[in-house]
Amino acid sequence: MNEVVETLRKIEEKYKLFQQQQFTFIRALERTREEAHDMMRPVSSIVQVQCYKDNHCYNATDRRILNMFVSLCNELRCLSQKMETVHAGDSVTNGLLEKCKLLLNDSNDLTALRATYPHGVVNHLSLEEAQHRYGGVVSLLPIVLDSMRDWVTHSNLKVLYIVSPGCARCKEETPTSQTAPEALTSNSNENTVKLQDKDFKKFLAANQRPQKKKAPWRPPGKHP
Repeated sequence: MNEVVETLRKIEEKYKLFQQQQFTFIRALERTREEAHDMMRPVSSIVQVQCYKDNHCYNATDRRILNMFVSLCNELRCLSQKMETVHAGDSVTNGLLEKCKLLLNDSNDLTALRATYPHGVVNHLSLEEAQHRYGGVVSLLPIVLDSMRDWVTHSNLKVLYIVSPGCARCKEETPTSQTAPEALTSNSNENTVKLQDKDFKKFLAANQRPQKKKAPWRPPGKHP
């Protein structure tokens, strides 16, 4: 798991550099689309970007930024495969990985894909670019990275959940182990009270003043 987290962190760092060059990426797509005479349809798949780079790119800067995009997609694809081997998975993690694998498929249609808040990649495009040309392709990487972060978070929570029942049992057993001293203390206090009562009765018996005996009753009149 640590290796997965570290790999994801490195990819995120690369993506930050790529994100800072989004304008360069869009201009590279513009020029290569012109060279390919493919200005009508939107950029809707990874393989389409690969095709532009391999066959219609004659500028070193354009080739570098397009290659950066394709490389990030490949690294994320490899990471998703590694995630499958690291974690047995459940319905949530398996669903997140399936989503990543689908999005990273070379020929998957990205046309309708849109990254929303807090990502601003679509907002950096013009209305025409966002709706009809590049909204999907610029949304791919942030959405996949979000899904992979969610995978890591959920996997870590599951590990904690597996460990926590044992701890919970320990906590449940702890009061039981503490009950004996408490019971002993309670019994000790009760015995002390009983002894005190007993001693007090002895004290009263020893120190009680003797009562005067009353004379027997006699009828009124003179008596010898």
